[in-house]
Amino acid sequence: MTTLLYTHPACLEHNPGYGHPERPDRLKAVLAALDGPEFQGLVRREAPMADIEQVARVHPRAYVDRVLQAVPESGTVGLDPDTYLSPASGEAALRAVGAVCAAIDAVMAGEARNAFCAIRPPGHHAEAAQAMGFCLFNQVAIGAAHARAVHGLKRVAVVDFDVHHGNGTQHIFERDPDLFYASTHQMPLYPGTGAASERGVGNICNAPLPPMAGSDEFRAAMSETVLPALRAFAPELLLISAGFDAHRDDPLAGLNLVEDDYAWATAELLRVAEACCGGRVVSALEGGYDLRALGASAAAHVRALMAGAEAGIRRSATLAGAPGGD
Repeated sequence: MTTLLYTHPACLEHNPGYGHPERPDRLKAVLAALDGPEFQGLVRREAPMADIEQVARVHPRAYVDRVLQAVPESGTVGLDPDTYLSPASGEAALRAVGAVCAAIDAVMAGEARNAFCAIRPPGHHAEAAQAMGFCLFNQVAIGAAHARAVHGLKRVAVVDFDVHHGNGTQHIFERDPDLFYASTHQMPLYPGTGAASERGVGNICNAPLPPMAGSDEFRAAMSETVLPALRAFAPELLLISAGFDAHRDDPLAGLNLVEDDYAWATAELLRVAEACCGGRVVSALEGGYDLRALGASAAAHVRALMAGAEAGIRRSATLAGAPGGD
């Protein structure tokens, strides 16, 4: 196996309401883009339901209970001005967490080199005890805690290229030197965090981009700031918060990336992962609100994951077949 794809129909049923940008059609666009012949090599798996105990490694149990108990029997309920629940939201959120944890289990077991979780609602704005920015539970932060608790890892990294800063992930990670968070994002923009001066205990790396920045600025931020910091941290597992709303066609922000930028960034992150952690990478969908741009960008990202996985497997096979020294 090379690259796994985790998703679940329940993630399509979470519906924040008419006119909300974080709509079910987002996931439909991603899955349609990954349905072509070039993606037939993807191994597709159904996301399991996360256990409450998995979620509670990051979010206080009282908060988890409060969110799940707020799920309405009909209609929608707002947790804040942007973040709404519908009758299927509880299952969708638990499937999203379950996808990331199951993907980590599979990658750690050597069943695949890497994985992409096509899930919603997104997660990177969710703080330990606060839902916000369309997000209920922070899937990547929970995934990092799962990797440490279940697989005995110590050093886990998250790299986030969503156009919005992942304040929730930073908030959860910022006091733990063995967790690393790096983000490129537009600034100023919601949620207002993510200045370069926000460094946690030396484990936070923010590379904010000004409005209207494009490929050159994004690639420079990755090459000069994010990738060297990630390499120096030397993670045992790399998680990606894969938001595609920095695309030039996205309606919620003002950066000018194109699909090839996501392919390039993914390939560069995989190179670091090959050097540090045997290529072990799990990516989770975050933002992206223009349906065409979202589908095309997610396809570029997954295409790069598949190519990187195949190249890594070939390298491993070559090394395994090389004559040993004394």
